[in-house]
Amino acid sequence: MEDLQDFLKGKKYKKIKFTVLKTQHLLIKGKINGVKGSFILDTGASNSCVGFESIVHFNLDAQFSETKASGAGATGIDTQIAKNNEVHFGRWKNKKFHVIIFDMSHVNDALRHYKTKPVDGIIGADILLKGKAIIDYSNHFLYLR
Repeated sequence: MEDLQDFLKGKKYKKIKFTVLKTQHLLIKGKINGVKGSFILDTGASNSCVGFESIVHFNLDAQFSETKASGAGATGIDTQIAKNNEVHFGRWKNKKFHVIIFDMSHVNDALRHYKTKPVDGIIGADILLKGKAIIDYSNHFLYLR
């Protein structure tokens, strides 16, 4: 009997390892515009995002955005957007990746409270939908196609 990994490989899925933090967040490593970063995998986030401090780090062309972000415990957060970036997670890549930029200090403050390293951003449903994501929680793999 074929296992999930072999089946998905046959369907052209790329396998990306994630780790589970003490906070139960899923941590995935990747690159934006060739620069390494660490990201929380968040199936509840509509868009992928990074903090304002990551604009220079990831060589982003940040533009003003009318959109206001909201998340757990916060609404009306000012945002910027950077369009058409290249993103890599393992061997999966996308060259037209739009990323939302907003104040992620509340996310990283919460992680620091649990003595966990801060992250550069959040991977949301935009990437998960585009990559037809399958999450293998028991083996700690994200599959994207």
